[in-house]
Amino acid sequence: MELAHKLPASAQEPTDAETGAALTVDLEAIEANWRSLSQLLVIVECAAVVKADAYGLGLEPVTKKLAAAGCKTFFVADIAEARRARACAPEAKIYVLKGFNSARATAFVELAARPVINSMMELAEWDAFAASRNWRGGAALQVDTGMNRLGISAEEAAALAVRVQNDNHGISLLMSHLACAETPNHPLNTQQIRLFRELRTLYNGIPSSLANSSGIFLGDPAHGDLARPGAALYGINPTPGRPNPMHRVVELTGLILQIRNVERGGSVGYGATWIAKRASRVAVVALGYAEGLMRAASIDRKRMGTAVIGNKRCPFAGRISMDLVCIDITAIAEGVARRGDAVSFIGREVTVDDYAATAGTIGYEILTGLGAKCRRVYRGV
Repeated sequence: MELAHKLPASAQEPTDAETGAALTVDLEAIEANWRSLSQLLVIVECAAVVKADAYGLGLEPVTKKLAAAGCKTFFVADIAEARRARACAPEAKIYVLKGFNSARATAFVELAARPVINSMMELAEWDAFAASRNWRGGAALQVDTGMNRLGISAEEAAALAVRVQNDNHGISLLMSHLACAETPNHPLNTQQIRLFRELRTLYNGIPSSLANSSGIFLGDPAHGDLARPGAALYGINPTPGRPNPMHRVVELTGLILQIRNVERGGSVGYGATWIAKRASRVAVVALGYAEGLMRAASIDRKRMGTAVIGNKRCPFAGRISMDLVCIDITAIAEGVARRGDAVSFIGREVTVDDYAATAGTIGYEILTGLGAKCRRVYRGV
């Protein structure tokens, strides 16, 4: 089943003809990725990270699909996302990664959402709130095991353990985050896993969570009781340098507005950075950095991005602009590409990771930047 993303009547999703661009999201592929990771984990629960609007692909349809598939725990960025996730997964556990403060305390009760406690100050606020409301909704305690980002220190966690065992402050999950899981042999992985396992023994009876998408592939020592994949669900390769074990999830397409002939020596686009080395044909496509097609993918000609036209990869010609990108189609037969045809930029042959490499970034940034102006189409609703 394939449906355009449903919006209120006052803000109906545009058609391809109105925008010139479409982002297609395969919800069945997301479900298949979640099931594959669940099978790797065997007896460990597999949660789903749907923060940042499910990595830009739509929190509501993704959460509904995974909840129906059996996912029982979701991680979101903030209370606004927790509200959206709760509407889609009434029975699920929902953890809020950006933590707790008293200003938004009542929302946690209203939504039965669980904050991720990231500092001793947050813990004190949480304790005071929970005591005043007799609230037993649960919270995660995040420990910094080496990333030096959010979380209480390992020393604080060790000192707190005795108090938690006597009165666990509503702590329902002990968690940390791996800094270098994409690099299996990085020494920090071993250090973090070892430290976290030591801390787990002090929090007897409280479930633990360490593994992100790539952490799942580090094996049993990293798994804990709950894994929380994000990027892998959406088709990003959790094992860089090896074949991607995940199904592809997205396709980004744009419509050809015009086919132009460019004489040898003629330039294309801003800054005249692309010069035709021969008489050339260029397709002008209704897609640009406003839709998430990063300009950096067209800056360095040695690693210029490509799009798929007529089953052939064709390089960008000149710089990506706000609403347009030009494609050199000289190598394909005349008539194969026509005004109004769809061009595939991500999906058929060019993966999210491929495109990220040409733009000098990572798949995470690409995904979260897609679709702001595109028509979204969901397959497998």
